[in-house]
Amino acid sequence: MRLTTAQALVRFLAAQYSERDGVEQRFIPAMWGIFGHGNVAGIGQALVQYPREMPYYLARNEQGQVHASAAFAKMRNRLQAFACTASTGPGSTNMITGAALATTNRLPVLLLPSDVFATRVPDPVLQQLEDTRGGDVSVNDAFRPVSKYFNRISRPEQLIPAALAAMRVLTDPAETGAVTLALPQDVQAEAYDWPDEFFRRRVWHIGRPAPEEAALARAVELVRGAETPLIVAGGGVVYSEAGQVLREFAEATGIPVADTHAGKGAVPWDHPCAVGGLGSTGTSAANALAAEADVVLGIGTRYSDFTTASHTVFGNPDVRFVNLNVARLDAAKHSAETLLADARLGITSLHKALRGWQVDESYRSRVRRLADEWNRKADECFTLGHGPLPAQTEILGALNAALDDRDVVLNAAGSMPGDLQMLWRARDPKAYHVEYAYSCMGYEVAAGVGAKLAAPDREVVVLVGDGSYLMMAQEIVTLIAERLKVIIVLVQNHGFASIGSLSESLGSQRFGTSYRYRSETGLLDGGKLPVDLAANAASLGAEVLTASTVDEFSTAIAQAKANSTTTVVHVETDPYGPNPPGSAWWDVPVSEVSELESTAKARETYAALKRTQRHYL
Repeated sequence: MRLTTAQALVRFLAAQYSERDGVEQRFIPAMWGIFGHGNVAGIGQALVQYPREMPYYLARNEQGQVHASAAFAKMRNRLQAFACTASTGPGSTNMITGAALATTNRLPVLLLPSDVFATRVPDPVLQQLEDTRGGDVSVNDAFRPVSKYFNRISRPEQLIPAALAAMRVLTDPAETGAVTLALPQDVQAEAYDWPDEFFRRRVWHIGRPAPEEAALARAVELVRGAETPLIVAGGGVVYSEAGQVLREFAEATGIPVADTHAGKGAVPWDHPCAVGGLGSTGTSAANALAAEADVVLGIGTRYSDFTTASHTVFGNPDVRFVNLNVARLDAAKHSAETLLADARLGITSLHKALRGWQVDESYRSRVRRLADEWNRKADECFTLGHGPLPAQTEILGALNAALDDRDVVLNAAGSMPGDLQMLWRARDPKAYHVEYAYSCMGYEVAAGVGAKLAAPDREVVVLVGDGSYLMMAQEIVTLIAERLKVIIVLVQNHGFASIGSLSESLGSQRFGTSYRYRSETGLLDGGKLPVDLAANAASLGAEVLTASTVDEFSTAIAQAKANSTTTVVHVETDPYGPNPPGSAWWDVPVSEVSELESTAKARETYAALKRTQRHYL
């Protein structure tokens, strides 16, 4: 079959399927793209030629289309992914941040950045980097460190092994992330006689690896000897759809379950064994139990510094780890007994092997008491009666009360991820969508597009601060164009509230964190800027509702839920909090010497906390 490279790639992707537990589905159901020189006559022409084989979505920013794709894959438990095409030069490099987010979060996304001419005859073309170190270097080489697989297709026939390798990585739960196939613009349009077998229907079976018996026996021995064990539920529990078996395992053994951002909702917040988020922005219940845990059973977690409170939250000097994970990288962390397996099969095997064993009743009682104490604190945060501007925690409380169990709350950056991990009460594993591996400002609105495409039957609520909104709000236009209904809660606090609070705690006096005029001091500490983000959202096509009190916000959310189009609810909150009570640390170094008294005091505190940090050996 004689086709161009671009036509062949589109035809190949349209024939790729994933399968798990007997359910098959198109793995690449559609492609995002923004066209320019480099892809308009290659991939663009192929998409025009094959609209039924490969549906197309138009984004307004290349980074945004990758965020939408990552959110889609996250909602679909990594069993489906989008492809993204971009033009040569800045159009392609705009996708690098999105690639880093996808790979950090272990989410499959196929990136197709256009590249300079493989023949090099017209060099240097528009937007080409001329590197004196080598003629084969282009800006797309910047994708290499943020991709799980990278290949430059300099001849059409190279696409055959590269496309198959790309699919192998995209569908591998342990290795997945951003996959990049750089496509020189002349090669995209070049014809080749392709073997028919290249376009046959392929099913990529995503299996559930079972734990090795000896490893299971070692893990069981450790857990049986524990008096104060703790489970850390990560994203692997959600992606494996292991929530039900985890709940049953926790109920039978009495082991409390703390969660990471990616694992929240796998066990409902009000389950008798649930103790909430763990780590730097975790609950007092989870962190108190982590401090005394003698065995930590990590399931599908990568143990980020927020989860471990920068290696301080697990305080027992004799703590041991059992890590159940499909990825050896994560399974081996903290000198753990490794249990390489699918989360659902691994939990089921542990449950069977530990049948009849459970923690002491006094430990169960302590777990429930600590959880109840934290839930009372959370209620206080939700109902502060703060004023004149409401506290952000009050807005979150009103929103939590207004949403149904299956409604999705989505966020990534600023002060809200911390508040959400402490306070949000999720009862469904897909109801909590917080990207906190890369915590990318600008993710939220674009991700709302992907989440809604993945779950059209769910209400999707995007939580975004003014700082993140100003970085990437243009995908509101995409929501309008595609007639997608998403609720966007736009929290205005005139700057970077999260970093402002962190800066103040570290002695840097909230420097550079407020959106204000420059004053006579030379600093940005003058009056507030006359920025009207509500008007901006309206100009992009959204319906806009404004609220200045908690009651007005609740009314606006009810109206937004009743609406049939994308609605922005704009509310101003107090940037100074108050914040939920913290119970753990995060390692952010403070200047060792300083002329500022605030910095010197912060350094003393930092040095004291640093002494509690350790490797888990």
